[in-house]
Amino acid sequence: MSPHSLFFAATPTTQWELLYVWNQATIEAKAIIFILGVFSVVAWSTIISKALQMSRARRLNQLFSTEFRNQKHVLDMYDRRITAEGCPLFAVYLAGSQELDQRLKHPQSGARRRYISLKGMEHVKRTLETAVAQESLKLESGLILLAIAVSGGPFLGLLGTVWGVMSTFGHVAQQQSATLAAMAPGVAAALITTVAGLLVAIPSMFGYNWLVHNLRVATVELDNFAQELVSQMETEYLLDEEASGNGLSATQPEAPASLPPQPQPAHAASQPQFASAPARPLRAAFTTPAFEGPGASNVVD
Repeated sequence: MSPHSLFFAATPTTQWELLYVWNQATIEAKAIIFILGVFSVVAWSTIISKALQMSRARRLNQLFSTEFRNQKHVLDMYDRRITAEGCPLFAVYLAGSQELDQRLKHPQSGARRRYISLKGMEHVKRTLETAVAQESLKLESGLILLAIAVSGGPFLGLLGTVWGVMSTFGHVAQQQSATLAAMAPGVAAALITTVAGLLVAIPSMFGYNWLVHNLRVATVELDNFAQELVSQMETEYLLDEEASGNGLSATQPEAPASLPPQPQPAHAASQPQFASAPARPLRAAFTTPAFEGPGASNVVD
């Protein structure tokens, strides 16, 4: 008999065995298998959607990085009103550029100033850090479902198996017949829940580890880009010490107004004024002899 005929001959038997085991399963085991089926659908949907999201984000990040490094000034792309939905690097760049543009605008005229103060640049840095954290959370969203499937799938399957074995032994004890024919169907139906739990947990584990690796790579890229963006912003718009010494400043401080003379209280005018005694030279104070003779006083004038 050829191998192909053996395969087709064994296929109906295998399908019948699975159907037989399903028919022998208890209601509790079928409920657990149904829950595990829902977990499997959610896990595979999460793996596919997150894989497509990260692949699209990686492709858009490469295109944006090329365009960003080809511009002459850091705000050129912002002034051109370029949009790139789904690109994490562009979201970070847009948040930082909006904050920098707001700090550079004059509060009255609205014109963009040449320099920004160190305090304003610190606000820009905090805005970039917030944007990096938000984009990382967007990429990380949904991974908790895979973690639940990985950790909860085997335990649900084990629960169904233990429950099925317990029911089988209880049924055998009631019949008072511990034969293999009486025990095998119940044990096989109990073990199918463990198989279902493993079928849910194993793909979820591989998908979770792969997505976490890509998430770490994307997070490092976001951090590096934020540092590069801050460096370029500081180079172009941060007021340094030399420029401040030459008279260039982001915000010109107003000169303090001269204070008017404060009137003296009435009781101060009635107090007697004492003229201060002339200060004695320091050398004379130390060279005055304390003892000039037997009848001299020990007190220095």
